[in-house]
Amino acid sequence: MAANISNRKRRFTTKQAEELITQQRADADDACSSDSHSTEESDSDDSDVDFSPESSSDHDSSMEVDEDPEPEGTAGSEWKAKNGQVWSASHQETLRYFPATCRRPGPTRYAITRISDVTSALELFITKEIIQVVVDMTNLQGFRTVTNWKKTDSTEIQAFIGLVILAGVFRSRNEAVLSLWNEHTGRPMFRATMSRKRFETLCTKLRFDDRLSRPARLRENKLAAILKLWEMWEGRLGLLFNPGQDICVDEQLVPFRGRCRFRQYIPNKPAKYGIKIWVACDVATSYAWKMQVYTGKEEGARPEVNQGRRVVLELTEELQGYGHTVTCDNFFTSYALAEDLLKRKMALVGTIRRNKAELPPILLQTRERATLSSVFAFTKTHAAVSYVPKRGRNVLLLSTKHREPSVSEAEHQKPAIILDYNSCKGGVDNLDKVVGTYSCRRKSNRWPLTLFYNILDVSAYNAFVLWVAVDPSWNQTKNQQQQARHEEAMRVQIQSVEEGSTPRQWRSKSRTRNSSGLN
Repeated sequence: MAANISNRKRRFTTKQAEELITQQRADADDACSSDSHSTEESDSDDSDVDFSPESSSDHDSSMEVDEDPEPEGTAGSEWKAKNGQVWSASHQETLRYFPATCRRPGPTRYAITRISDVTSALELFITKEIIQVVVDMTNLQGFRTVTNWKKTDSTEIQAFIGLVILAGVFRSRNEAVLSLWNEHTGRPMFRATMSRKRFETLCTKLRFDDRLSRPARLRENKLAAILKLWEMWEGRLGLLFNPGQDICVDEQLVPFRGRCRFRQYIPNKPAKYGIKIWVACDVATSYAWKMQVYTGKEEGARPEVNQGRRVVLELTEELQGYGHTVTCDNFFTSYALAEDLLKRKMALVGTIRRNKAELPPILLQTRERATLSSVFAFTKTHAAVSYVPKRGRNVLLLSTKHREPSVSEAEHQKPAIILDYNSCKGGVDNLDKVVGTYSCRRKSNRWPLTLFYNILDVSAYNAFVLWVAVDPSWNQTKNQQQQARHEEAMRVQIQSVEEGSTPRQWRSKSRTRNSSGLN
């Protein structure tokens, strides 16, 4: 009934018709005068829309490109991440980054006043206290397992360390002991220092803790077999050197295939199996400033959440307030870590994984993205970039150091964030390279001994860094420097034996046994 009434023709008088026509003309004039203003309002509404794969189709995105010729991410655009974090395409509201003043990089005053030669530099790491721990625990193990154990002392342990380093200098760490002591093809220094049998005995009996009390300590820490020595040594790394502006945090894999509760498998590492150590090192020198052995999760415990964040915060805890920049890979990088470091007056630069909820969806899109293109997103203190090195693939980075959409004009048009990351990411990898070239690490089925060899390797390199900083006149080529530092370290360890009574002399039947020698 209502539909029939609405469809009837309505009759107007002449006067009513004239008034209706006049009103329609007035409305048409008002609409024409406000047409441009309505268009501006429509454009403004479109710019406030959140760009996300779920709410936009391919057709919509193409229409936006046609209507808006400006580059992607114009001023006023905002993107919302899955966790609610709001990003902007413009850096106009991003605060500038002013790093705090760093300490003067290089050896600390404590180290400088105690370094006179390579010997003293190495002894800052392998201290008399550390040597004494090795002596005491080795003698304890020897008396328990060998009937006529010949007591060792600090002089002989230093000689043993010197021979191990010498084997690394000759790149003979994998060479059989029998070959090293061979009268025709071996090294005279080995035979002059101690007998082959004594060297093999020390390798077998070398210990760093009391084995009988170890089970109780293992319940508290899986590293109990070498924990005391490790803490004595690791605590000195930061005491002797101030890192520069850039710090690199990464993992080191010490090769080991024997039995160990916390042995790790990392397929992209050359050794694949070994003991994983978290390392924070100075980018400029690759000085190992802080190290932490990863002992795995506790039995029955759930996997650790935000492990990378915890590791970085622990390794850099003593650097807070000095304006350092931490560079790390996507295992460690997160928005929360960047915020934590900012509270410590430190910056973060690192690659970040695609599954992070704090990233805006616009950075994850690669369809129809031009090769070598970059898309930036900003908050007040963070910058994120999506760079397309090749078609269909992008690289994501997060930074609190960079606050502008800076892109290189070179051939590959890389953002400044990527350039800085590439220049700093290899600090720990370079440490592995220089340490591994002349490593003294001999094959062993005991993981504490493997860690001890790694301690010697890192100590030798760190001592070299300190010595070159104190005496810059060392201007040999890189390879000469590496070999020279190891030869000098080896010579120093054996020197005390040569100047006094050597173990070889103690065993001579024609000489009276020295009271300080072997029993």
